[in-house]
Amino acid sequence: MQLSVSDKKELLKLARASIGSALGECEAPKKPEGGQGLTDLSGAFVTLHLHGELRGCIGYIEAQFPLYSTIEEVAQKAALEDPRFAPLTSEEFRHIEIEISVLSPLHKVADVDEIHVGTHGLVIDAGYTRGLLLPQVAVEYGWGREQFLSHTARKAGLQADAWKRKDVALYTFTSDVFSESGLPG
Repeated sequence: MQLSVSDKKELLKLARASIGSALGECEAPKKPEGGQGLTDLSGAFVTLHLHGELRGCIGYIEAQFPLYSTIEEVAQKAALEDPRFAPLTSEEFRHIEIEISVLSPLHKVADVDEIHVGTHGLVIDAGYTRGLLLPQVAVEYGWGREQFLSHTARKAGLQADAWKRKDVALYTFTSDVFSESGLPG
């Protein structure tokens, strides 16, 4: 899916309005007007940073809703329902940086050599539990392929070497990542 700069700005504006309305800071967002990409079905994550630190991140791995609807929902969840953090406050809302990751469809991995750190995100699926790490996470932490696999397994609540098991499926995806400070204008 190709999103224009205008579409990306609309999605960021929608995410901010969605969080703001949940906090009582602004009116509920309106359906954005933009390109076809906004209504395509797509998995996506919204990541919030406060003063450069992670403050929330929630999303859907696979396409369930039109992209604009997914962003509206997961933005609120990242702000208010990420179990790692207390709900975002109105004061924090004024200082957060919003980042959106729009995911490609998943691709099943036959050989771990197919995984390219910095390009691919990972999903590990043990049937009863799944874990996901976005492509930018491995880069931010300077991980190699095996560290990325191990951390993704741990994210799923598995042993660090669970990615080696035959009953565990690995998937890659790419993502179009953009943030409020990263777009022109």
